[in-house]
Amino acid sequence: MTSLCYKGAAEVARLIRSGDVSPLEVVEETLRRIDEVNPSLNAFVSLRADEALKEARAMTEDLAAGKDPGILAGVPIGVKDLEDVKGMVTSFGSLPFRNQVAAEDSVQVARLRRAGAVVVGKTNTPEFGYTGFTKNLLYGVTTNPWNRERTPGGSSGGSAAAVASGMVPVATGSDAGGSIRIPSSYSGCFGLKTSSGRIPQGPTPFLQMYRLLTAGPITWAVEDAALYLDCTAGHHPCDPASLPRPGHGYMERLRHTPERLKIAFSPDLGFAKVQKDVAALVEQAAEAFEEMGHIVELWEGSIPDVADAWAKLMDCELYGLLHKRLKAHAQEMGRTLVHAMENIKDFDLPGLIEANETRTRLNQVLWRLFETYDILLTPSTPTEAFGAKGPPPSEIEGDTIPLLWVVAFTYPFNLSGHPAASVPAGLTRNGLPAGLQIVGPHHRDDLVLQMAWAYEQARPWKNVRPRL
Repeated sequence: MTSLCYKGAAEVARLIRSGDVSPLEVVEETLRRIDEVNPSLNAFVSLRADEALKEARAMTEDLAAGKDPGILAGVPIGVKDLEDVKGMVTSFGSLPFRNQVAAEDSVQVARLRRAGAVVVGKTNTPEFGYTGFTKNLLYGVTTNPWNRERTPGGSSGGSAAAVASGMVPVATGSDAGGSIRIPSSYSGCFGLKTSSGRIPQGPTPFLQMYRLLTAGPITWAVEDAALYLDCTAGHHPCDPASLPRPGHGYMERLRHTPERLKIAFSPDLGFAKVQKDVAALVEQAAEAFEEMGHIVELWEGSIPDVADAWAKLMDCELYGLLHKRLKAHAQEMGRTLVHAMENIKDFDLPGLIEANETRTRLNQVLWRLFETYDILLTPSTPTEAFGAKGPPPSEIEGDTIPLLWVVAFTYPFNLSGHPAASVPAGLTRNGLPAGLQIVGPHHRDDLVLQMAWAYEQARPWKNVRPRL
């Protein structure tokens, strides 16, 4: 049997359907790969090996009997440990929740499993997804397959490390400020932050107030993300803000790339500092769109400083989820998270009004931008991956920066709700991945995927892999 390592989810699904390989063989090889490389990366923090093998064996028998287990039949996936898988612990990377067993699947996981995907385990995340690097008191540090002294990013760092190392072709992620795009950029994967509401959140005891958080995939190939959306997108009543299922299939539209788009390229969004070799790689990546026949123009505008508004609204969301448990469990939780939760209690109505005024100004700028341009290109992250244990860098190219400028290009589009993806742009002088971000107009996940797929054909990254 040909090695399945680094084959995408759609490719694995095709091999299974053609009879070249069985779901059981795929899951067996996946578990061998995890056993081989996970000890040095700590991407997976728990496995359901016996259950996965049982499900794969049943699917193999169903396929032999002519039954259809779904379009993802036998494809192994990892699930970020902020999301429920029935019968598995959802710890949120937090000691007080280390024994919390999920009673049911999240909507996203249920839909993936209904399509035939096989959950092999849970991937590591910083505590409650709070930081851009993956470390917690419960499971420890996750490292980057390209350099184990560096972080794979966060908060979907375990998922990105699992995909980048060839353990699984796809893993779930969530993104409230860059948590899919940051690790995809640092780890050399494809990551899609979907439009707000595209994939339902929950079930959860606490509905989002500000719609910063979205679900989405981290994959090895763009078509895998399109297939993922075909399985997961669409309204669910547990999430009243979730969007209706679109009238098209994402895989169906993927290769129908529009011609002669007008594209804005912003190397800094008017304020950000960027590592020089990252900036050069991203500019070269943007040139690929000119080579495809599109019009690429330097956008000389700027967005308002939204860091404080985003951080305050994000902390409010998290405090709403945690406030009943903080008093009892603060001693077991990370200091950074607890400190932020204590501070946000002073957030008042004038502060809320100011944050939403900032959000409005951001939307006005982006509204005008997308009246002129079809998509926006930026760096995904200003730097290559930093140290695995943190802290994030406090300066870029000798210039001191505020903390959130380390992820300056991601959180504005959580605040605005636009879909955005990170595609690999190449390797820095240190041999670490850099990412190009593709941002689309509101609700145009299909356009983001189309342009990411076209870029992937022009600048393929399939054979650029970390040496493990």
